[in-house]
Amino acid sequence: MKVVIQRVSEASVTINQKTVSKINSGLLILLGIEADDTQEDILWLSKKVANLRVFNDENEVMNKSLIDVVGEAIVVSQFTLQASTKKGNRPSYIKAARPELAILLYESFVSQFESDLGKKVGTGEFGEDMKVSLINDGPVTIIMDSKNRI
Repeated sequence: MKVVIQRVSEASVTINQKTVSKINSGLLILLGIEADDTQEDILWLSKKVANLRVFNDENEVMNKSLIDVVGEAIVVSQFTLQASTKKGNRPSYIKAARPELAILLYESFVSQFESDLGKKVGTGEFGEDMKVSLINDGPVTIIMDSKNRI
């Protein structure tokens, strides 16, 4: 399971010209799910993201988490994070989970993340053509992979 985490001053997700999620200060989380991802990946990654210290404290040092700053979040499923570009110029998505599994794991991640944060988060809509807008704050962008936790 991979995530691209972006600290934002605002972000939104629009589908068919309708805004389905919008936040102010917080995190935009793009989530890529692999075929062999498990609940263990979800638990580890959700807790790690919720507690990731990427927000400034009173000394302007990144020392506070999303929980600490009571920030908002949007989680967007993005299978293209699982792209392999080793051969040729056309990305392969062979490692990406099939939609029937991916949607279950995506929903489970969102649920776990809401539990870890203690509040609802915004989402996109799985499998839809989404327009994601953001103002990256910093910029701060972090990539994490649950397979690289050891």
